[in-house]
Amino acid sequence: MGKIKLGVIGAGGIVRRLHLPDIAGGDDFEVTVISGRKEHRLKQQAEEFGIPHWTQDYEAIVSDDSIQGIIVGTPHPHHVSWGIKAIEAGKHVLMQKPLCGDMAEANNFVDAVKKSDRTVMCLPHFGAPVYKARQLIAEDAIGRVSGARWRSSHGGPEIYYAEIRDLFGEKSDDLWFFDSKRASVGALFDMGVYGISNLVAILGTFKRLTGFVSTFDKPTDLEDVATLVLETEEGGIVTAETSWCDPSRTSEGSIHGTAGKFTFPGKDGAALSQFTPTSYTREHAPVDVKAIDCADSNPGGMHEHFARHIREGTQPPLSNAYAARHVTEIMLAGIESSSTGQVIELKTRVDVQ
Repeated sequence: MGKIKLGVIGAGGIVRRLHLPDIAGGDDFEVTVISGRKEHRLKQQAEEFGIPHWTQDYEAIVSDDSIQGIIVGTPHPHHVSWGIKAIEAGKHVLMQKPLCGDMAEANNFVDAVKKSDRTVMCLPHFGAPVYKARQLIAEDAIGRVSGARWRSSHGGPEIYYAEIRDLFGEKSDDLWFFDSKRASVGALFDMGVYGISNLVAILGTFKRLTGFVSTFDKPTDLEDVATLVLETEEGGIVTAETSWCDPSRTSEGSIHGTAGKFTFPGKDGAALSQFTPTSYTREHAPVDVKAIDCADSNPGGMHEHFARHIREGTQPPLSNAYAARHVTEIMLAGIESSSTGQVIELKTRVDVQ
């Protein structure tokens, strides 16, 4: 198989900033057509990345028999509808995060994947430290996981969008992120999805949670800060934090076990560090810290990973529809819990394939 021919539905900011530059630097894909709402964006991207065709008709992308795969890069309320159409048209699909903000849609998406033999990858993509930590935990490197935390946050969509506006040479903002009628969900789905997805990728299915969300600073009635407290199937307690009110930006996590812990990123520039006590009976005994070599766990870049599974006829082991549905349920349950004050029992799993 030569280069896999791709089309793009929703060629906006994330496609211009993330997908097209990475694809252009690789040997796996050829983007032959892009679609979107704004003509000037389509023309600019087609010229910059040597894409021969553009259209404002999304249906034309789905029905194009020359295309083998589709990237869905629309705003998240439209992810699932176009993703299902692409799957049903026999396309491999790369879904931008988050999957969606509606549980019925998430279930419908999984049902479509079950009926298809196409590869469907749901972002985020995970790097070597996540795969390595998952492997080492399975090998009992830090004992039984008793807890974990992950924080993924930044200064808000207005900061992100300012850079997108500059990329396209635009002067006006379209901050649909703040509009509850257009976005329906806020920081938890925009930024919290990263931390929650990392925790799910490493630890698997969670069984229940309590959530706290608030509108703290931004001009919206959607959540701009959130913290979820989750319980693993083994009884470990995990926290996931996010915010649109953290302009210093945070992306860090730790996994704590009965025999040690992992930190992401690691100490002194390492991507992953393992902390192991030198004594389990003396509180102030030194803790041994070592950087973990993750080279043998490298899944490759996002698009390289997607292409490999297309060629193998398989689903990505971590970035798949089942995991994306579980993450969606967790985030929706976090909002429900905050509203009702109740602990929410979770129903979906990540290991049903």
